[in-house]
Amino acid sequence: MTLSWFQIFRLGLVQMALGAIVVLTTSTLNRLMVVELSLPAILPGLLVGLHYGIQMTRPHWGFASDAGGQRTRWIIGGMVALAAGAFLAACGVLVLESTFAIGMAISVAAYALIGLGVGASGTSLLALLATTTKPTRRAAAATITWLMMIFGIAMTAGVVGSLIDPYTPQLLIKIVGIVVLTAVALTCIAVWRIEEKLVAVREADPTPFREGLHQVWQERKARNFTIFVFLSMTAYFMQELILEPYAGLVFAFTPGQSTTLSGAQNGGVFIGMLTVGIMATGLKIGMLRNWVMAGCLGSAATLALIATLGPLGPGAPLMPAVVALGFFNGMFAVAAIGSMMALAGEGREQREGTRMGLWGAAQAIAAGFGGLVGAGMVDLLRLVVSDVQAFGSVFLFEATLFIAATAMAAKIMDRRLPSATLIPGE
Repeated sequence: MTLSWFQIFRLGLVQMALGAIVVLTTSTLNRLMVVELSLPAILPGLLVGLHYGIQMTRPHWGFASDAGGQRTRWIIGGMVALAAGAFLAACGVLVLESTFAIGMAISVAAYALIGLGVGASGTSLLALLATTTKPTRRAAAATITWLMMIFGIAMTAGVVGSLIDPYTPQLLIKIVGIVVLTAVALTCIAVWRIEEKLVAVREADPTPFREGLHQVWQERKARNFTIFVFLSMTAYFMQELILEPYAGLVFAFTPGQSTTLSGAQNGGVFIGMLTVGIMATGLKIGMLRNWVMAGCLGSAATLALIATLGPLGPGAPLMPAVVALGFFNGMFAVAAIGSMMALAGEGREQREGTRMGLWGAAQAIAAGFGGLVGAGMVDLLRLVVSDVQAFGSVFLFEATLFIAATAMAAKIMDRRLPSATLIPGE
């Protein structure tokens, strides 16, 4: 048996819950550290980089769940760990106001827990989708679940942005608590008894983890796609930790306004993903390769626009530019995700989870690396130039990475096929 459309939608609720929790740590808490607590941007960059770095364990989670019949426990357990980590991270921000050392210790433990939770839950969910979705539905399933994740991010950012002003520590704890408890409950409902109806429980593969990972790395398609994911996602995530501080320091946005800005950006991502889903998957217009390239080039152009708005200061149309950035980000991302879902089932059997874990690890490392480099570059440049010049220079550098990702997509993605498969051959 394979997943029905209703079951695909149910699993998308898990992605929505993941996005809802993660956006709190990468936008709201990040903004509070940099602007309200006047901490250097590199500090939340290091914390977010920690949780992404720990997601290097994604291949191991995927490999462990490849035994069959075990993905549900990893999905729920990972979500519980993620929720606990996010709540602890909010507590850490409050403690940082009074005791830096203790606050940092709490924050480090929290973000480590977040990394483990996202890795276990997210990888197992994607592997379950890849192995139980009919091949002809995989691209559509990827679109649906990612749209739901972006919806969760945008909705959470928008609602939190409207509720958190005027900001108080007590209000922050209350809001984060409600979000994480809702996410855990939604996850349990979403995955309840789905796997046992679709997957026959099989014995664990006796192959050692390192050997299994090596087998996947030897597959040319998997290896090339891993490199592309790392480059493109480094570009994608460089602005994640600096966009809200940019809005606060250069355009005088309040905490609520900057959180709403993040929600608007992810709203743009949602529209971009929906556009590609309808055009490429529904109407069969254009190849995913071309959608990836168009999204990367559009992202580069809008980043350049955001950089040029800095000298205008408060009152500049930052919001529309950020929504446009989200639109092109979503266009590129969903086309790449469609490729990922299609490629997960290619090659050696019983390695779907390992492949998803490998690509998830590449994305996580790139996200942590990109966010850390972006924040670090801003801090260094602010020592010698104005805030406007510092942030603008980083946005322009990010744009060049998107152009490089475009060139790589043109090289490794097969232009002859309607789906984004990589060049044939091993």
